[in-house]
Amino acid sequence: MTQENIKVLVVDDSAVIRALICDLVAAAPGLSVAGKARHGREVLDVLAALRPDVITLDIQMPDMNGLAVLDAVLRRQPTPVIMVSALTYAGAAITLEALDRGAVDYVAKPGSDSIARSVFATELIEKIRNAAGMDVRRMMARWKKRLAPDTVLAPPAKAEAGACPAEWGDKCVALGISTGGPPALDKLLGMIRPPQPPIVIVQHMPAQFTGPLAARLNKVSGLSVREAVQDDLLQPNCVLIAPGGKHLELSRRGTQVKALIRDGNTVSGHKPSVDVMMTSAAEAFGPNCLGVIMTGMGRDGADGCRAIRAAGGYVLGQDETSSDVYGMNKVAFVEGNVDQQFGLLDAALAITRCVRRTGHMASIARASKNYNR
Repeated sequence: MTQENIKVLVVDDSAVIRALICDLVAAAPGLSVAGKARHGREVLDVLAALRPDVITLDIQMPDMNGLAVLDAVLRRQPTPVIMVSALTYAGAAITLEALDRGAVDYVAKPGSDSIARSVFATELIEKIRNAAGMDVRRMMARWKKRLAPDTVLAPPAKAEAGACPAEWGDKCVALGISTGGPPALDKLLGMIRPPQPPIVIVQHMPAQFTGPLAARLNKVSGLSVREAVQDDLLQPNCVLIAPGGKHLELSRRGTQVKALIRDGNTVSGHKPSVDVMMTSAAEAFGPNCLGVIMTGMGRDGADGCRAIRAAGGYVLGQDETSSDVYGMNKVAFVEGNVDQQFGLLDAALAITRCVRRTGHMASIARASKNYNR
């Protein structure tokens, strides 16, 4: 399908939001409104006839909620679905569930001010264009594989914070991820086993979403997962999620490394930015930093991966086959900032192996490349 003919089905029980989305779609070059629906059953009545390329789907609707509609659409006619969520804790929790079930992305409903609506408009159109090129059937096949009985492990008992081999106390895993991230992180953190060094994650999300994401991940992991706050101390067996709408930096103070939360302009198009976090992780940990770049659109993280390698660290990148969107990780790989690629189901093992050798991996890899030239 060409980017000049993207048909969008707009579903929302709010006449105001429905009209806003329809107007934005109609005004965007190469996009058109295939139809609009007020509730779930109306979607199923028109789906086959309209054959939309992308569906924007409200979460809270009468008759059938967004999750039920999503499930029915993916069964009947797999189509990229973008959830349109209320910017609340409950809305975030349901949106995360939708992403696990097969929605390709989401946008948060805007506030009433003109700036919020402008940001919403830009984000919505960009995500519609990106979603239109996604192979939903292929993505669903990967999701089924992730949930296969032989890949699902019972959550282990929580490891004690700081309970880690002494040589791991001054190491760090700096991980960046975006579109397709919540289900991938659910799988990764459900499979990884303690002990582990501190893990810091930037997932592109708005402010109200990262708290529910951290709580959700904490339930499936043997590590302690929480949203980072100012001056959080990095500890082994603990995972810090960058708060949405803020940059997360790491700052060394003697033998301790703390999280610094700050506002500021977007970097590489995002706040929080993977580049900001990874660059500071490289400065704080040097050769003892392991970078991990995963599924997501754009190029955020490519410069951060370069900084980690320049400081003597090592970088893992998720491969194309297991990525929902081979974007950020592709840019980092093509630009030569990834030392080794991995598949999602092998991510936990790859990270654990590299952590054990961090500080030596980079020098080994560089020597091998120089020898083979």
